[in-house]
Amino acid sequence: MPRGEARTGLLALQTASGSRISAACSLVLRLLPGWIDRPGPVFPISRSEKQFCMQSDRSAPWLDAMAASRSRALALLFLLGLALYLPGIATLHPMDRDEPRFAQASKQMIETGDAVDIRFQEEARHKKPVGIYWLQVMVVKAGQAVGVPDAIHTIALYRIPSFIGALASMMLTYLIGLRLMGARAALMAAALFGATILIGVEARLAKTDAVLSATIIASMLVLAEARFGSRERLPVAWWAGFWIAIGVGILVKGPITPLIVAFAACGTALFGGEGARFLRKLETRKGLLILLVMVLPWFVAIAIKSGGSFFSDSVGQDMLGKVAQGQESHGAPPGTYLAAFAGTAWPLAPFVLLAIPFIWRARRNPRIVFLLSWALPMWAIFEIVPTKLPHYVLPLYPALALATGLAFEHFTVPKRWIAKAVPILLPLPVLILAVGVPVASVVMTRTVPYAATALLIVAVVPAFYAMRSLWSGAAMRAAALACLASCLVTTAAFRFALPGFEPIRLSPRLAAAAEALKCDDPLLATTVYREPSLVFLTRTDLVMTDGRGAAAFLGGQGCRASFVESRAEEAFKAELAARNLAPRLATRITGINMNGGRKLDIGVYVVGETR
Repeated sequence: MPRGEARTGLLALQTASGSRISAACSLVLRLLPGWIDRPGPVFPISRSEKQFCMQSDRSAPWLDAMAASRSRALALLFLLGLALYLPGIATLHPMDRDEPRFAQASKQMIETGDAVDIRFQEEARHKKPVGIYWLQVMVVKAGQAVGVPDAIHTIALYRIPSFIGALASMMLTYLIGLRLMGARAALMAAALFGATILIGVEARLAKTDAVLSATIIASMLVLAEARFGSRERLPVAWWAGFWIAIGVGILVKGPITPLIVAFAACGTALFGGEGARFLRKLETRKGLLILLVMVLPWFVAIAIKSGGSFFSDSVGQDMLGKVAQGQESHGAPPGTYLAAFAGTAWPLAPFVLLAIPFIWRARRNPRIVFLLSWALPMWAIFEIVPTKLPHYVLPLYPALALATGLAFEHFTVPKRWIAKAVPILLPLPVLILAVGVPVASVVMTRTVPYAATALLIVAVVPAFYAMRSLWSGAAMRAAALACLASCLVTTAAFRFALPGFEPIRLSPRLAAAAEALKCDDPLLATTVYREPSLVFLTRTDLVMTDGRGAAAFLGGQGCRASFVESRAEEAFKAELAARNLAPRLATRITGINMNGGRKLDIGVYVVGETR
């Protein structure tokens, strides 16, 4: 819509709607110069809503100063990302089961020099493509080159791609926001997305999902520039970057990146008001060539090496298996992601819930169409698919955050009771954690995690004031306080509570017990406790067996140790007696298996010590 027509329409609305709407419209009129190149209908105003614009929230002038400069805003988001994602990245032990499976497969690539096949011990790991393993291998080899001690067993190095992916996701979300809304709203949306619990978890796990999100958001940035930018042609770096991001996404997690991007492109073309003309800027023929050059060599190589089993395993068993039924005890009914949203998307979730009425009324606006096309189709698919894991919907959260930024930039919270009830979701989870964490620790370990508890209690304060700010309409201040609360909560959880909870650190304690034996590089076997983290922290050739097998294992040559859980000790000792073996009980380690919560009592038996 031309600037003059928009101004005329708003002036007419001023005349017809009274003083309260007049004040709000006046604020919007002052924003119009920044919207000259942004076509689309004026966002609707509802009389039933509290009439204020986010631009009237001048409670945080330093945030205005940061938002006024793109470089300062990106620097602020970078520092926020460090505060959100760094605590615990080096002190958290490998979190079973997916993370150490990825890390161990990458470790074996380094050990064998095979950069094509993906294996966990002797088992082919043909569930995901090779991209994340290559990224992890590059980081670990760089760590070895600069002298990181025992880099190949240092889980923090394997987490660096996820950490960078999470940082990039937040900063790219901000850059998309600049193409859809004002700078303050874009900064608010990106910060709230970056502060969510879900991306904070994925930033600390050596898995695919944070990197996958970065590839999707990078692709969406180019798509937004093509649709809403003023250039007739995109520079080579832009359209080539679009296809490179999709190629990396395919190498990381198969079809998810192109599928989400295709939904967004088709929805915007069909319902965004200008048809599919903007898609010509993406240079599809040249782009597909780039894509094939990127992804085809490895897919051909793995097809030859695996005899075609990679495709039957990854597509037939993994992907289609998840569609047919809930895999690995992760089945759940439709609606699970919506039910979990308030927790996994905290502190973004309350802001999204308040923005829903505005988003619904503005659903025909091209910018809202773009964001809904990004989020809704894939969300519906994830809800229908029986297998449910929280991180599946992570790449859709930026779209919800940006739609919320648009809502709060214009006319925001309803007057109804929901406007008072929903902001309570900001301090409530922090209060629950502040009580639950020390209570759980006392019950399970008879100790109080003082540092974690203190930080959680402190986090209640900014979360409470974020709620009050949202009640009063100070959206920018509420977002800043919510992000501060998230920094405190994540530091408490990932830096102090989890690393300090000794009962769940079974694998690190068993690995330390093996290192303390009176011999170098002992061969190892384990019974009952067979978590991938133990393989990663000890040896690739760790033998997984039963009680009798563990006793037979100790009868071999050289220095050997068996980790024998109490449930297997009767059979273990009977076989020892039959073989006339008398191993030394080096230590006993007790704890809780994170998967299933079973209490374990593991004896470390050793033979052939040389010191």
